[in-house]
Order: sequence, then structure tokens, then C-alpha cells
Amino acid sequence: MLAGAMWAQGTKLWTVDRYDTMERGNAAGVAIRNDGRLEAGPATSMLYDSGKSYAWSLVSDRSGNAYLGLGGSAAGSGVVMRVGPDGKAAKVLDTKELAVQALAVAPDGSLLAATSPDGKVYRVPAGGGAGTVIFNPATTEEKPKYLWGLAAGKSGEVYVAAGAPAVVYRVPANGGKAEVLFKTADQHIRSLLMGPDGTLWAGSDGAGVIYKIDTKVVGAKPFAVYAAPRREITSLAMDDAGNVYAAGVGARGNIPLPPLPVTGNVGITVTFAQPGSSNAAGANTLVPEGSEIYRIAKDGTPMRLVSWKDDVVYAVAFRNGALLAATGNRGHVYRVDTSVPGRFTDIAHLEAAQGMAFAPVKDGLLAATSNSGKLFRLGDAVTQDATYTSEVFDAQGYAQWGRMETRSEGTPQNYELWLRSGNVESPLMGWSEWSRVGAEGAATVPAGRYAQWKAVLHQGGDTGIDAVGVNYLTRNVAPMVDDLVVQPGARVASNSGGQQNPTVQVAFPQSSSSTVNFQPDASTTPLTAQKDKSAVTVRWQAHDDNGDDLIFAVWYRGVGERNWRLLKDRINERFYSFDSSLLPDGSYELKVVASDAPDHTDSQALTGEKASAVFVVDTTPPMPGTLTASMAAGTPQKIHATLDAKDATSPIAHAEYSIDAGPWQYLEPVGQVSDSQAERYDFTAEIPKATDPVTDSKEHVIAIRVYDRYDNMATAKSVVR
Repeated sequence: MLAGAMWAQGTKLWTVDRYDTMERGNAAGVAIRNDGRLEAGPATSMLYDSGKSYAWSLVSDRSGNAYLGLGGSAAGSGVVMRVGPDGKAAKVLDTKELAVQALAVAPDGSLLAATSPDGKVYRVPAGGGAGTVIFNPATTEEKPKYLWGLAAGKSGEVYVAAGAPAVVYRVPANGGKAEVLFKTADQHIRSLLMGPDGTLWAGSDGAGVIYKIDTKVVGAKPFAVYAAPRREITSLAMDDAGNVYAAGVGARGNIPLPPLPVTGNVGITVTFAQPGSSNAAGANTLVPEGSEIYRIAKDGTPMRLVSWKDDVVYAVAFRNGALLAATGNRGHVYRVDTSVPGRFTDIAHLEAAQGMAFAPVKDGLLAATSNSGKLFRLGDAVTQDATYTSEVFDAQGYAQWGRMETRSEGTPQNYELWLRSGNVESPLMGWSEWSRVGAEGAATVPAGRYAQWKAVLHQGGDTGIDAVGVNYLTRNVAPMVDDLVVQPGARVASNSGGQQNPTVQVAFPQSSSSTVNFQPDASTTPLTAQKDKSAVTVRWQAHDDNGDDLIFAVWYRGVGERNWRLLKDRINERFYSFDSSLLPDGSYELKVVASDAPDHTDSQALTGEKASAVFVVDTTPPMPGTLTASMAAGTPQKIHATLDAKDATSPIAHAEYSIDAGPWQYLEPVGQVSDSQAERYDFTAEIPKATDPVTDSKEHVIAIRVYDRYDNMATAKSVVR
């Protein structure tokens, strides 16, 4: 602590223990569970960068080679690259279509590739060579526009998922004529999964239905296992126990599900649209309503495991007892806890917008991405020294940094904590060096406004950290009175009921001279007050950078005086109304003093103040002299009158006269401009005609009212005969 410094009341704790706050940090090899727990994540590295925008599909062979299906916006962009375990790549298939949407490896080792739109299914021999077309949807009766998925049966037959319209085809192993396995009135068949028992699973786009069909039984009919709450089933996966996992994306409309199978000609016109996930990946946008993942148990029971509002799930895979999900548009890979619904862990942040597809390899899992088109490797082993760096924390003032606290089931030997501080927002320059936190949580860093911590998780044992807190004490700074306005002739309205006086708006000037950048804790909207000549209202804005509670005092002094005198103290509101009779007539200043005493001892409390512009208290009416009036010669009859008026405090504002209780008429002073504390009136006025009988038509009464600038009024009267 700096010698002699004053610090804000009470030590505070900056705590990071929730997923949303953990996500704002930088995780390098660290996985973040959705309850805020930090764990060592899988070792992740980029294996291959295609230089293209889109990688749509991915498979691997027994030798560990990856096959990456690429795409673009120009004809001929659909190519397949073989990427070896060492990252070296070679083109194995070149097509005329825009994209390779699906890949599969046949039992004989040959590569199957489906292209879209208006594409075909190609077969590339296992040893390499030119690709040959084994399925052309243009030759079918349905003529689907899109091919979305591939699956290979044990006997070498190939299953093709098509869209616009939604059809699943079976292509014989020898490449003969394709047959329709089943079709629906949905938009697309978006995903396929071949089970080890020969059951083919399919997910649709439109109604979000998951189907299964026994491919070993000739003429078997598809069975709708589950109608998901989401519109599109983007990916399917199966665990060793036979449970099926499905990713659902987007909001589902009211799309009726027809009986299966659908046969015959339907006399309607159907308009097809691309799946939402495909459009989202191409345009790098989100899908309405986000994504969900479901589990279909072996007995057919469905369950929702997890949902995300801002992530689009493009692929799911089961690996080493864990379900993984590749998502966009932040390129996150999640591990979903299949035993605890709602629990997931963010295990990797890929250097791309969308994670599109998975493929297993020895000791890990490959992930293909789009925007940009790359291939990443996620190892089964965790990162040796995973590092998590928190976001920069702003203490909102100069602060002393104290002991760090952690909550963890692991031992401190399995992780390290470091702390650094600074006085500029970016830690890239001008900050202290990292200081390692000791066994007691102490770290030696200089006082400053900003701080940041990092955790290094070592491999082995339980290395999870559930929460990290940093104690800090901010230096107390004086409060500030930011603006001040005084309104004579106004009183804050009471709630006493009854007839209310006309109101006055006490507002801060539009062109305030204050250049302070702050968030005021008092409203800047006008304050409604009642008109009251006997009152004065003062209103102010104030703030405290420490967030302390404030109390206020109002002081006054006359112009030309040196000493301030207390008018009212211990005010909690941001305004004060008082009787103007408390101050003799004259020119004054008000001063508002803000104190943070409610949150500090008397010796540590600080104050800030601001003085108002000069204002005038004038409650005394002008002093009229003798009103002299006489009949003037001539016809019609007129009265000539003179009057001198003075005011002790403010200039005479205006005057008016009335003859014989007639209407009041505006009266100009000699010289016309009413701008002095003394004015003379000399005028001749015509006598109005009498409307009622009078006793003496030669007697008349003239009255003059004189007002000062603050509406104080005095009257003079004279009888003329």
C-alpha cells in the first residue's frame, strides 16, 4: 500500500467462476466446462491449410490418411485432397461441381465422394486413379438437386442421401442401377449413419425427423423414430452401446409428416430451399433458435442432452466414451456429457468459423473447418501445459492487489497461478511482468487499475480449477459534483394532495460546460417543481468513481462576501428546495458539497464541490412614488398621470394601468426601454365610456401596477376630479 494513501471502503473480490466469464478469456489447450470449471483440454494442432474457404466433408482410411472434401463458389471447386499423417496433401479427385458435400470409405478401401448441387457420386480406387461416376441423380425419376450424405454397407452397396426432393437411394456394389430405398415429402435427407447391425439411420431437413430402416430386409419400410423440435438433423453418431446421437438445428415450421413410404404421383407444386446449416456456413451467419443434441436410446427413448442458442452444430462423433460436437460460427468443439443432461465442455477453439466434420485417426480425431478450409488434429491425450489467461479486469480505479483464492478439487501442485497488473487497458505494453502466486495465494504486483491472471495446468492427476478470485482494494477518490442549476421561484411538488400550483421544469442546460466522461447516477430529465415565488430550488448531478454512497450539503454566500454559510446538510437527494425568505434580497451563489462519508470513516471521507452561477433573491416589491393625475384638456376626456417607481434589488420589468376598473393596459416608461431599478412614467390616457350609471361622471380612478423582474408587484392609485 502506498504510504499515506486512502483506499475505498472494504476489500473487494474479483471472481471468475462462471462459464460466460471464463469464455471471455483465452484458452490455449484448456477446456472450459459449462459450470465454469477449467480442465486440461486435448492437444490441438493444425494439420493442413487448404487455402480455400470451405471444407464440407471428411473421412479417414485405415492407414491414417484423411480425405478432405472442399468447395467454393465457382464451377470446378469441388475437389478431394488426401492429407497424410505428416500433413502432406495431394489431390485425388477433381470434379466440375461446386462442392464435395459427403465422403465415405467403402469396405474395399475405395473412396466415395458426393458432389452438389446437380452433382454425382464418384468412386476413386483404393490404390489411386481416376474417379468414376457410380450414381447420377439426373438419370432417376426424382432428379434431386442436392446430394448430402453417403454410407457404405458391409456388402459394398452405397446409400446416398439426396435433397430437393428428399430421397435415399441404394446403389448396388457392382455399380448397377440405383433404386429408391425410401423417400418423404420433406425438403432434404440431410445425414446418414450406417449401424454395425446393418440399420441405416437418416435425418431430414424440414420436419427434423430421424428415420431408421433395416437394410438387410428386402422391402423393409422406414420407421420414424423421432420428430425433433428442430428443423434440420445435420449429423448422426452412435456409441458402442447402440445409442444414437443427433444434432438438430434451426426453428421448425408447421410441416406435416406424411405416411411412409410415399408412392405415386402427387399433384402439387413444391418449392425447395437449401438447409439452414448449409446457408449459414456459406454466408457465415447464425441459424435461428440455435442447436440441440438428442440421444435416441437403444430402446427408442429420446432425450435432449444439450442446447445452444448461438452455436450451429455441423457434426457429432463418439470417441473414447465421449460425444464431441463441431460447431459454428465460433469454431468451437464441445464435449457433451451423455450421463448428465445439460453439461458440456468447450474443449477446443479452432482457428476457423465453422467446425464441419470429424474423422477418427490413431490417437485422436480430425476436424475439418470452413471459413477458412483447414484440417485440425485433436489428440486423445491432454495438452502438457495448458494455459488459460483471463480477460483484463478493470477495478474502476487505482487498486492494491492482494491474495488470490482458488476453488479446486485438485492439488496446487497440479497447476500454477500468475498475476500481473497495469494502468492501461491493453497488457501488450506498459504492464508489470507476470508474478507467480505463492502457496498462500500471495503475488507481488504493483498497484494499478487493471489486472489479469493466468493458470497453467500440468498433465497428470486432477488438474481442474473451479473458481479463481483476486482480492483488491481501490484507492478512495473524491466524489465530483458534475453539474448544478438554481431555479428561483420553484419548489419541488409535494404529495399532500389538493389543488397544485402551475409547475416549473428544473433542467440542466443543453450546452453544459462539463466535459467529464461518466455515467451519472442522477437522471438528467427535467425535475418537475411547483411555481412558488417564495421558494428557491437547487438541483445537481454527482458521481463517485468508487461507487460510494454520497450525502450532500448546500452552502450559500452573497456576491462580494468571502465566507460560505451552511444552508442545509446531510441531504440524500440530488435536489433541495428552501424558502427564499431565509436570504435577504440580493445576489447569491450556492455551493453543493458531495461527501462519501456513508462508506468511510470521518478521517478517510473525501469531498467534492461545485458552485452555482450567481442568482438573485428578490421578494420585495418595487416602491412606487406619488401618483399624480389630472384631467387633460381636450375632447374626448383624458387623464394625464406621472409616477416614479424604484426597486432595491432588480430592474423594473413592466407596468400597467387601469381607469375606472377597466382592463389593464400595458404602460411604457419614459424612454420606452424598461431596464433600470428606477423608472419614470409620464402618459396621457383616454377615459373609457361608462357602461353603468354613475353618481359623479366627473370623478375617475386611475391605478398603476409596477412589476420588478421577479414578478414582485406594487400598486399606486389616484382619484381624479
